[in-house]
Amino acid sequence: MEILQNTFIGNTLEHWLIALAWAIGGIIVARVLYKIVGAIARRATAKTRSNLDDLIVDKMEEPLVLALTIIALRTAYGQLTFGDDVDNFVNAAMKVAYALNVTWGIARLVDALILNFFVPFTLKKESAMMDQFGPILRKGLRSGIWAFGLILALNNAGYDVGALIAGLGIGGLALAMAAKDFVSNIFGGVTVFVDQPFKVGDRVQISGYDGTIEEIGLRSTRLRTLAGRIVIIPNFKFTDSFLENVTIEPARKVALTLGLTYDTSPEQVEEAIGILRAIITERSETLEDEPTIWFESFGDFSLNVKVVYYVKKEGHWAYSPSEVNLEVLKRFNAAGLDFAFPTQTLLTPDVAGS
Repeated sequence: MEILQNTFIGNTLEHWLIALAWAIGGIIVARVLYKIVGAIARRATAKTRSNLDDLIVDKMEEPLVLALTIIALRTAYGQLTFGDDVDNFVNAAMKVAYALNVTWGIARLVDALILNFFVPFTLKKESAMMDQFGPILRKGLRSGIWAFGLILALNNAGYDVGALIAGLGIGGLALAMAAKDFVSNIFGGVTVFVDQPFKVGDRVQISGYDGTIEEIGLRSTRLRTLAGRIVIIPNFKFTDSFLENVTIEPARKVALTLGLTYDTSPEQVEEAIGILRAIITERSETLEDEPTIWFESFGDFSLNVKVVYYVKKEGHWAYSPSEVNLEVLKRFNAAGLDFAFPTQTLLTPDVAGS
């Protein structure tokens, strides 16, 4: 037909129709394959126990359809001729499209994996830091994948990305210097998450502060001091400071010195040591090992008996020693053992005529 040989924009009507057929046909085929193959793949993955294959099929369907569409459009353009300059531009654009489509598929898959596997794991931890870490990890990986994909796309298109990367390196260095403290806090939060030196509810001592951990964040941690005040500690402090976790100590050491009067006989000192041993060993909140009790020294005003014992974690750090002390006072009084106190005896000369 002569009408098909008419030329429009450097190409015959016949070539335009063939190109249009390739474009429309490719899009239709892509949609049909999306419906049919997708349904078959979903039925096959539904029979497996793992949800991973279902997730892969669900997230890779759209990128595959787009890939078939790009191939159809490229084939359609191949039926036409617009000159070397336009051809080179279209070829570069298609390479960019291929690279961005692959990047889109990978970003979708990684994001879905984090959302379906990592985020539920963080919710089980019931940690404020984990709640913050999940979204930051998603955004960070997604941004990194897209940045890498864009650089790869520009490189495939023939652009010199070396200068771009160098510029990004200089800009990244300046940004890193400006955000040094922020980055340090983030890494400190990750360190706390990985090492787990403490958890919410633990009593810790760090940088002169003593209190209970109330909230662990990705950038900072909240500590309520023994005075009831809230202290916000940057997380980098946990990587360059000594931290003492009081809560995880197996037992708390208690040292006690009792001073008996100098008129106490050796037998009474031995009796006092026996009373002390009996009081401590019979209590459930003290360690089963025998306490260390000995006649320590002759003091200036007293005969000193030293006691060292340990209170278990289930015992209270203040109430348990208090109960021991009260029992000591009761039994010593009942046994007639007197506690010494500083005394002085003044001897005055006998003055004649007085």
